[in-house]
Amino acid sequence: MSIRRTIENNEEAGIRPSKTYQSFVAGAGGHRELNFIEKDVRNYITREVRNVSEQEDAKEFGKYLLRVKEKNQNFFFELELEEDQSIKLAFWADARSRAAFEYFGDVISFDTTYNTNRYNLVCGSFVGVNHHGQSTLFGCSLMKNEEIKSFKWLFQCWLRCMGGNAPKGFLTDQCALMKKALEACMPTTIHHWCIWHIMKKIPSKLNEYKGHADIEQEMSQVVWNSHSKDSFDRNWNYFLLNFGLVDNKWLSDLYEDRHIWVPIYLDHHFWAGMKSTQRSESMDSFFNKFITRNSSLIQFVKQYDNYLGSREQAERESDAADFYTVIPCATKSSIEAQFQDVYTHQKFREVQAQLREKANCITRLTNFALGYSVYEVGEQVSSSIFNKFVVTYDSVVAEVKCQCLLFESRGILCRHALSVLSFE
Repeated sequence: MSIRRTIENNEEAGIRPSKTYQSFVAGAGGHRELNFIEKDVRNYITREVRNVSEQEDAKEFGKYLLRVKEKNQNFFFELELEEDQSIKLAFWADARSRAAFEYFGDVISFDTTYNTNRYNLVCGSFVGVNHHGQSTLFGCSLMKNEEIKSFKWLFQCWLRCMGGNAPKGFLTDQCALMKKALEACMPTTIHHWCIWHIMKKIPSKLNEYKGHADIEQEMSQVVWNSHSKDSFDRNWNYFLLNFGLVDNKWLSDLYEDRHIWVPIYLDHHFWAGMKSTQRSESMDSFFNKFITRNSSLIQFVKQYDNYLGSREQAERESDAADFYTVIPCATKSSIEAQFQDVYTHQKFREVQAQLREKANCITRLTNFALGYSVYEVGEQVSSSIFNKFVVTYDSVVAEVKCQCLLFESRGILCRHALSVLSFE
């Protein structure tokens, strides 16, 4: 293969020029054996490979999507162009993504990423979680801007792709425009703001206050350790009064929107273990590895397809591991043996972690009537701190419920419920 063809192929594959040059050095046996330097490789890429207009790139991008559609009618894409024929809005999802949505589409995480192409188009990723706890991709988008009409176009397009089936839950960053677009396009879907993004803003929003480190710690306690809506409201108001934050607008606005970010307001619903858009942000590793701000649209879509293939391969490997291997039980518990039989390895490991932490729980029956038992479970979290949880057990329907809502939000029984089941 010629040097020029190798450079062009490597550029299309997202291989950085420095790596391309080093491969030439290794193949030739040293720098002195080459009649060009790394700068020549970069200049060739700039002059010959990247020297296409935005309109030409958009045209080739559209042609590529059409060719993929011709090969597989289950491939979906929609484009909207500017007057100058550059990309304004684009969305695509292949047959694998559409099929995966039927199985794992209860909860979607959506996140936007920047610096992924030479035209500063914003990339939006739709991501879910499969039965192994792995990220699975439900489509990709490119947007010229982040206006509300762009989000509406995108969400409506995505719904068409998925047969009009809206997810039960939708996780995003704290963005008012996304919030309005979701309310318009998916009115029955529960919207969840990424709590991690909110909590990491605390230092910058509250550092003007004396004792801001204590403020951050106390706010975190209120958010994570309030186990009822009433207790959250009480704890929040006390927190504001105690630190003189009653008039803080940022905190006031957060409280008004508490139903879309505070765990106790959301954990009655299933979130597949997602508390933040970290699933979408796992795409960042893909972008950092294969995509740069100089990538063309063709490079971008091809590398995205390659990444889809790698995720599919990871799922197949995990399926094979589940089929051919067994994770041994750590206890003699019949409950653990049942979970070993029905769960994937990843979910079973999560259950085993809860079983280990059950050792830190002290369980006490507080009420019993007609087969309905109420327990108080004290969990030791440090040498001097116990957190208390109310757990109920209905022997008539064999149903256990815990105040921590781990089963409702993640689909696995918590250590508190497991502790009660040991009694029953």
